Amino acid sequence: MDATLTRRRRRAYGEHLTPTSVFETYVLPELLPHLYRYRWVDLFAGRGNLIFPILEQVEPSLRAEFFETHIRLYDIQPEMVEQCVQRAVQLGIPESLARLCIHQRDTLADYPHEILDTPLPVWHVTNPPYLYIGYIVKHPDTQKYLGYFKGTNDGYQDLYQIALINDLRHNIQRMTYIIPSNFLFGCSNSNKIRDDFLPLYWIRKALIFEKDLFEHTGVHVAICFFERKPYPKREPQEFVGVKINHTVQERRYRLSPQFHYRAGSEFDEFVQTHCARRPLKVRHYLMAEELQEHPGECDIRLVDANAFDGKAYRQFTAKVDSILAEQVRRNPLFVRTLDTGSADGRAGLYFIPEEFGADGIVVTKATYRTHPIQLFLEPNLPLEDLRLLRAYVNLLLEYFRELTDSEFLTTYKYSESAYTRKYVGLSQIKALIETFPILDLTPSEREELCRLVSEGNAGEVVRAFENS
Repeated sequence: MDATLTRRRRRAYGEHLTPTSVFETYVLPELLPHLYRYRWVDLFAGRGNLIFPILEQVEPSLRAEFFETHIRLYDIQPEMVEQCVQRAVQLGIPESLARLCIHQRDTLADYPHEILDTPLPVWHVTNPPYLYIGYIVKHPDTQKYLGYFKGTNDGYQDLYQIALINDLRHNIQRMTYIIPSNFLFGCSNSNKIRDDFLPLYWIRKALIFEKDLFEHTGVHVAICFFERKPYPKREPQEFVGVKINHTVQERRYRLSPQFHYRAGSEFDEFVQTHCARRPLKVRHYLMAEELQEHPGECDIRLVDANAFDGKAYRQFTAKVDSILAEQVRRNPLFVRTLDTGSADGRAGLYFIPEEFGADGIVVTKATYRTHPIQLFLEPNLPLEDLRLLRAYVNLLLEYFRELTDSEFLTTYKYSESAYTRKYVGLSQIKALIETFPILDLTPSEREELCRLVSEGNAGEVVRAFENS
């Protein structure tokens, strides 16, 4: 098969075959203690890289008996089924037996109930297809999959989510899934599957890869070990996560049903719980239309957010009336939504005059989330309070980055460097500003907040909120 056809097939099936080395390193050690206690099933088997290493642990003289009792493989592609059959034969399984236990089937649409016809509990070890519904809708080769998302599956966002919910409906006791890490960290694209799935399953362990695992896709994945609960319950759960990038780090995750079981939700919990009694009102962007609506004789120096030459943004002087000129100058903060890649260029709040030597930042064409974005606050704050706000927001951003390993932020680009660039959303900045209690503080409370922030004592700032 030529490269173009192979690539089209991968896209059409959402197929990303698991390297055997990945399975043997990260998954097999977890399964070996349970070798004879489960029926090992892969409903999206590909070449069988997640099951045949299990068979290889059995003495050759016992493999046929083990295979018949403990192994079932399925794949939608006949060529993959044939490869699995031949691989089984090479491991000493009679071909007739291999064909009894390895089948071609679209298991997303037609779940094989026969895998349950055994006194053994089933352990589903799989790397299911990944195809986001937004991609499926746009491409003729994949639109046939839209039927998977109808009826009881309405609202799910990816083929792997259909696989998970199918296992849930068939009471599968244990599963090991290699799936996009957005299952753990995604918001709108993963809230429903987590809300439906995690009341019935524990995550016993997760290996989170912040590097490329597959040859032909940049999708970053997690290997999740699931175990069914004795009865459904919406409750917080904790698990050990191992993050694998240029280093290997272990940390405990706490998932709360209040926040859709999203990993790294500590930031969301803080901003939702501690919104100020009288929060500042926040507006983003100075638009070119506003300049035209306020003609006058006052000069303001503006950065054109849409004109970057690779080194600097174009600047120009606009003549506006005194109302707009005062509004622009009294709101000198802007949001840097994207890390620059250095420690002194982290996402957060900065002053326009200090960074650009200008009064404001104007959008002359379309708004883009990665451009510098001017903030407008109501009521207007004196400069000393704006400096406190900047320090407060940036301090807490760094605190939650450290606490969650930046997981509440969006990854802009993975790399081999120790510093992974992140993106902060405008809604996140707005929510954090709304916790800034400047309008409610007594003079002594303001003095105490200034002290804690100036000392960089983010933990004490957070505890002050929790104790108030």
